[in-house]
Amino acid sequence: MATQIATPRKARLIEVFSAIQGEGLNVGTRQIFIRFALCDLRCHFCDSAHTWSVPEVCKIEKTPGWRDFETHTNPVMLTDLLSWVARQNQPGLHDSISLTGGEPLLSAPFLVQFLPEVRSISGLPIYLETGGHRPEQLSQVLPYLDSIGMDIKLPSVSGENRWQAHQEFLQLCGNSQVEVFVKIIISSQTNPAELEQAGELVASVNPAIPVFLQPVTALPGEDSVVVPAPDRVLSWQALMKRFVKQVRVIPQTHKMMNQL
Repeated sequence: MATQIATPRKARLIEVFSAIQGEGLNVGTRQIFIRFALCDLRCHFCDSAHTWSVPEVCKIEKTPGWRDFETHTNPVMLTDLLSWVARQNQPGLHDSISLTGGEPLLSAPFLVQFLPEVRSISGLPIYLETGGHRPEQLSQVLPYLDSIGMDIKLPSVSGENRWQAHQEFLQLCGNSQVEVFVKIIISSQTNPAELEQAGELVASVNPAIPVFLQPVTALPGEDSVVVPAPDRVLSWQALMKRFVKQVRVIPQTHKMMNQL
């Protein structure tokens, strides 16, 4: 797929809404989610395939958490997105702003201009959720981020093979002051040798970086999603802890709470 480059003053969005973060280090916190369109990965387990392309319209929540969406034509102006975030940002309600997708770093030219302004008007920390495979784009936006949750894509689970990019990406994070953690999706198809490789990769940057093993989480009717057996998850956690200090197992809690 040809990569589309974002224009600096316009964004291609899926939605903006307020919800509880269901994954990783920030699980359970309240965030303003800005979901960007487009992704250059095609992970087998993806539960957001609707973000792979740009819809004609995006959905913008009017009242935090009410799901009272209005629609706007894509792409949207930077000034409009700032006003929607300001409307969401009720005093004391949110802990941070989540940039998610899709792959937000495909919108790096927009983010370079948007992030300083949204931080100024909101006063909220900026959290990036990413596939962890675009170090060049990360270097552009890194000065404006407070925390990063990056994926390491296991080929046996995702169908993607991005080891070199993951190494470069995590090294950039390790060289900066940004808070970073790693998320690894695991399933019944997980190859333990790939988990070992992931552990070695993280340890080579900093063994104190937290790693979150996230078992695929099936919704009712998702018969194709095979959750790994508990004994295998325990053994994989033990394997990872040979390399890194902190390894947590947390499923997609937002699915359990119907916070999709």
